[in-house]
Amino acid sequence: MGGDRSAAAAYHAAVAEPPASPAPAPLLPGPGSPGARPVPGRGPDRGGDGTLDLDLGLMEEEARRVIGEMPYAYYAGGAEGERLLADNVAAWARWRLHPRVLMDVSSVSTATTVLGEPVATPLLVAPTAIQGLAHPEGELATARGAAAAGAGMVLSSLATRPLEDVDAAAPGGLRWMQIYVLRDRGRTAELVSRAARANYRALVLTVDAPVSGLRRRELRGGVHLPDDLELPNLAGPSTERAREGGFMAVVAGEFDPALTPDAIGWLAGLSHLPVVVKGVQRADDALRSLEAGASAVIVSNHGARQLDDAPATADVLGEVADAVGGRGEVYVDGGIRRAPDVAKAITLGARAVLVGRPTLWAVATGGSDGVRDLLGWFTAELRRTMALCGAPAVAQLDRSLVRPGPVPVPREGWR
Repeated sequence: MGGDRSAAAAYHAAVAEPPASPAPAPLLPGPGSPGARPVPGRGPDRGGDGTLDLDLGLMEEEARRVIGEMPYAYYAGGAEGERLLADNVAAWARWRLHPRVLMDVSSVSTATTVLGEPVATPLLVAPTAIQGLAHPEGELATARGAAAAGAGMVLSSLATRPLEDVDAAAPGGLRWMQIYVLRDRGRTAELVSRAARANYRALVLTVDAPVSGLRRRELRGGVHLPDDLELPNLAGPSTERAREGGFMAVVAGEFDPALTPDAIGWLAGLSHLPVVVKGVQRADDALRSLEAGASAVIVSNHGARQLDDAPATADVLGEVADAVGGRGEVYVDGGIRRAPDVAKAITLGARAVLVGRPTLWAVATGGSDGVRDLLGWFTAELRRTMALCGAPAVAQLDRSLVRPGPVPVPREGWR
């Protein structure tokens, strides 16, 4: 894959785990706790309360060195001119948190539920594809890291490891299975059957890819599936098509472009698993999805990889959540890079958030430990943000704590 994994080994040796220290206060984990191991991109300074100085930009740079240019082009790229790729991140800064004071925040809990399942943190790993480009263990490492952090994981149907092996790698972890409806629906039905047998808790139906977006970085970088990787969860020609024509060719040749809400009911009827519709950007589409049988929707623009002129998810989340009301749960992805972004998403109506590209950089540079530490950092900093907002529980992150802010000055290099 053209990367330098020896560099990653040297990097991790340079930031070896410090000795454990006495038990921390409830607000943040201390140096000896699971959320406080050094992670790629962490600066050398550590606060007295165990604070980590994690820099996702540095982590991304290190990941790029490790994996090489072709995988990096696939992971990092967006559609066309990549305006939405930048705006997904910038849009969260267009909201401001409006904190309460004089609240007892001596103990703060990030625990919540997703589709009725208890989780330690309102974070899920987004269904990022082809993780074998990032790390030899690919999705196995990500599953272990997510489970160790108490976070959920959505496995992409374009994973490089069998879904059964991912389940076995982290028994007891909360996992959902991402699904595309293929032109050959028998192949989709078989994938659903496998997921139901392998302890996955929900089906995440992606609906925003009737055709592929124009992904210039993929085209210019010659992105394709290397010969040493396969797509074991998609029976049929997917592997060979991805090797010969790249992943845009898989979308064009195999995904059903004729989806209607009827596909949601069809999918729900294949198993006992609830259906979550991913790729919703409009309130009316959210309602149509729920009326067709979905249990939840994910406000998403496919990581800015489809329509470059679509709105940022932070700009439409509130109106979708307001329209849905109590009829189903709402989730969001796109540009989540800081714990305050997570808090803002919840105040705007999200049940939890999905984190995508940062988990790829984490698994590339640190394997399962890297994913665990990244999600632990998000959780610890969410706890801090909640305390500063006067919200000791996730349920107290309500709309009164967020307000539109001034248009921020763009920061060069954000992703």
